[in-house]
Amino acid sequence: MPLPDLDSSVGHSFGLEFDSVIIKQITEVSGLKMEQDVIELKQNTFDGKYAIKKLPGRPKAGEVTVTRGLTEDNSFERWIKDSRFGRMTNARRNGAVIVYDYEGLPIKRYKLINAWPKSLEIGTLKAGDTSVLTEKLAITYEAMELD
Repeated sequence: MPLPDLDSSVGHSFGLEFDSVIIKQITEVSGLKMEQDVIELKQNTFDGKYAIKKLPGRPKAGEVTVTRGLTEDNSFERWIKDSRFGRMTNARRNGAVIVYDYEGLPIKRYKLINAWPKSLEIGTLKAGDTSVLTEKLAITYEAMELD
């Protein structure tokens, strides 16, 4: 569902989709960006003045971190085991970070190409604490496409 002109989206809900499996319980997504190198071309103009031109270079790989509450779902653990033991043909996957509106309809997809998990961090375990336990999965990717 596209957003009407001049309306901004609210980060209401997020999901992570890999291999047609959607995890909607994502509470935070950080580091999602598309970046490329900048090439500086130094030259003289026709009238002899020194000029620097900036040109687009190669795209850079990226890294995104997704956070969710700790549950019995072990999909993050299974995925990171593949990369830890060098089974990169199983670990590298194409997927997407999906942003949902307040009605649960997808409004934006950020496709991650050749993504694999770099690290899995479990939140602080503290006796007597009443905060929700979380797990953070750092995912590295070779390219990102907007959909």
